[in-house]
Amino acid sequence: MLRKVSEILTIVVLLTALCVSAEDKVINIWEGTGCGEKVKLTSYPASGDRNPACIVCPGGSYFWLDRETEGKGVAKWLQSNGISAYVLEYRVGGVPAFITHYRLLSRGHRFPDMLQDVQRSIQLLRENAAEFGIDPDKLGVMGFSAGGHLSAMSGIFFDTNFMKPLGITPEVSLKPDFIAPIYPVVSFTDCSTHKRSRRGALGEGRAISKEMKDSLSLEKHARPDMPPTFLMNCIDDPVVNYRNSELLDSAMTAAGAKHRYVQFRTGGHGFGATPEKTTAEAITWKEDFIKWFKTLFK
Repeated sequence: MLRKVSEILTIVVLLTALCVSAEDKVINIWEGTGCGEKVKLTSYPASGDRNPACIVCPGGSYFWLDRETEGKGVAKWLQSNGISAYVLEYRVGGVPAFITHYRLLSRGHRFPDMLQDVQRSIQLLRENAAEFGIDPDKLGVMGFSAGGHLSAMSGIFFDTNFMKPLGITPEVSLKPDFIAPIYPVVSFTDCSTHKRSRRGALGEGRAISKEMKDSLSLEKHARPDMPPTFLMNCIDDPVVNYRNSELLDSAMTAAGAKHRYVQFRTGGHGFGATPEKTTAEAITWKEDFIKWFKTLFK
């Protein structure tokens, strides 16, 4: 009897270890660089080898991160569809900065920290693609809300190495092979601006200058050589005004940038890939994305 219990416990331990290695392998992206920051990239590898891969950027107004719904939940969905997912806990202002405005006196975390984190993640995954079992030429960035703004930045400012001040010059391209801004923050100047995200990204006081607001209003920087883009939002979004996505759609159309824009009348905000947190209408974005994704690499 004791032997059987021991065998069962051993199996449980082994299965647990396998689950952790498959779903909870955490990488400190700045380890060994002298950067001094600790930023987590958690892997959710799909089965097989040379899989397409996607960096997932949760939302949270650039002050916090929705690690569950827009992080882990999205990653598991992508993983189940043969796409290896990597949840990035990029640097944000933090709750103390939201409450106290301490960044008037101390820099804290602000732009370009979060874009450095995305670019470093792209670099690491491409340079170590064989180890991760992914195809370095099928690597994208998906983001939600403020994370959607970040994913779009990665597809617009890819030819600027924001890691250069840190002494890092990648030998691989920093351009994603696709991006997916989902109910994203887009503008920092339009009347539809999500001001909390703007403050989270830029800081306080004079840091929120006209020049910085213009530079990160993404509708002003759409370009024809952006990676293929999947854009989605809902008209009844109570957090980020739906006009944000319309501005980006119009700008990309005018620039001749390849993209698909899906807009729903209902669905709200912050639902990620979770059906229970949105409408039957809006959750179909997942099917739309997978169909679109399958057309990219034929």
